[in-house]
Amino acid sequence: MVVAAGPSQFDDAALKRRLELAGKAGPAALIRNLRVFGVACFACIGGLLYGYNQGVFSGLLTMHSFGDHMGVYTTDSTKKGTLYSGFLAEIISRKYAIIVNTGIFIIGVIVQCTATAGGASSILGGRFVTGMGVGSLSMIIPIYVSEAAPPEVRGMLVSLQQLAIEFGIMISFWIDYGTNYIGGTGTTQSEAAWLVPLCLQLLPALVLISGMAFMPFSPRWLVHHGREEEARKTLAKLRGVETSAEIIELEFLEIKAQSMFEKRTAQLRFPHLAALTPLNIIKLQFVSVLSLFKTMPMFRRVIVATVTMFFQQWTGINAILYYAPSIFASLGQSDNTTNLLATGVVGIVMLIATFPTLLYIDKVGRKPILTAGAIAMALCHFIVAGIFATCQDDWPSHKAAGWGAIAMIWLFVFHFGWSWGPCAWILVAEVWPLSARPYGVSLGASSNWMNNFIVGQVTPDMITGITYGTFIFFGVMIFLGAGFIWFYCPETKQLTLEEMDIIFGSSGVAAADAERMAEINKELGLDQLVHGHSSSKDKESSQEKDIGEIDEKAAHNSE
Repeated sequence: MVVAAGPSQFDDAALKRRLELAGKAGPAALIRNLRVFGVACFACIGGLLYGYNQGVFSGLLTMHSFGDHMGVYTTDSTKKGTLYSGFLAEIISRKYAIIVNTGIFIIGVIVQCTATAGGASSILGGRFVTGMGVGSLSMIIPIYVSEAAPPEVRGMLVSLQQLAIEFGIMISFWIDYGTNYIGGTGTTQSEAAWLVPLCLQLLPALVLISGMAFMPFSPRWLVHHGREEEARKTLAKLRGVETSAEIIELEFLEIKAQSMFEKRTAQLRFPHLAALTPLNIIKLQFVSVLSLFKTMPMFRRVIVATVTMFFQQWTGINAILYYAPSIFASLGQSDNTTNLLATGVVGIVMLIATFPTLLYIDKVGRKPILTAGAIAMALCHFIVAGIFATCQDDWPSHKAAGWGAIAMIWLFVFHFGWSWGPCAWILVAEVWPLSARPYGVSLGASSNWMNNFIVGQVTPDMITGITYGTFIFFGVMIFLGAGFIWFYCPETKQLTLEEMDIIFGSSGVAAADAERMAEINKELGLDQLVHGHSSSKDKESSQEKDIGEIDEKAAHNSE
């Protein structure tokens, strides 16, 4: 899930004024914004689809009837949609991009549901298509939610996407556990045991694609494409106030300022692509990404983003999520029903572990959390490898050791949930200057999905070929990840964009961004709106003070 970085120092005045109007952040702010909370919850059905689709095959791969149907093609695949999602969301809007990709997902599910007639090719082809759909949704939905949400609840609402993904994973694990009993768990098992979990994906997908037709467009997208009056009305409806309200005017001008900033930055760097045609939008994505490799300070940020995402995947988390029942079987649990039950616990543990991070991430910092989490996960891998190596030749005599290894896998998932799960995305979002952030985050996400794909392909062969060496490999990789975070990555907690520039050796980039934004704020009258109110407020306070002094003097004279 992509997490937006905090506001920069040159919009602090607007932020403070908006918070005066909107009230404090926290649960109370969520209650004041129930409408946008509902929009965010509905859009995050896409996150549930992603999580469900990611987790459902881990159980299917171990079902007897599914194995008979697929033969040798019992491999998993990952999500491909991030390659086109940015273009689509910018050209046709975030709202319609969600609808289109949900439609793609539904087509893939339908293809899978015809697998009884189409054979293994239907499952493989449908899996590829559904991967395109949910892969794209996983990037578009956080953007849509963050652009619809007011700043005081934006972080909380964007985090719903990660929770929705983990909830989807958990639900898929337990549905697999339940349907595994259809027709029996052995040779008599019905094909419905694996068809039902696949078909159930259609229900939330149909709800999402039909309901999104009634959801609002992203206000930011409307402004960026010249539909300003519609953007004002959308903002007012989402905030539950009149279009003439000061808070709407303030937020609208901030959005317009950001849009103008992006357009002018693009015009400055790529003047031949300034016109917002569909072809230019696509070209702009490519040339903007390529520009990140042209200077050493920017290339250092590229390394932080891509290598952090590389190590996030090579923690082995998706090896567990994709192949948990098979891994548990390799640890001596011969009963597939027991394996599916143990896999269901994985989903619960990861969901619970994510909640504490929301409370302490801004207090402790990114580096300590990522480093401590990596070391803890590596130790879990090494303990599992030791148990595996010692007992693999006689698991029936070492059942307790087998359950001990499974418990360490649960502990590994718990450590991932509070560390590298959410925190890696935060670090990747924060290291970029404003003008490069959309492209930098996309680059980091691409690294994540590509390594996700590789892990999904090699894990079955690793478990079969090198057995306990699989856990040693993942343990070594994440130990290297801890070293990378501690010795190479900066601590980004509470750093301004200028301070980030100094750390990466590109001093002046954020300052130039700030200067350009200040000019736009002045041009739009945003400064006058914010500081004019502050001046009048100060004047009122001064007048009240003068009146108080006069009253005191009058009282003193009367005495």
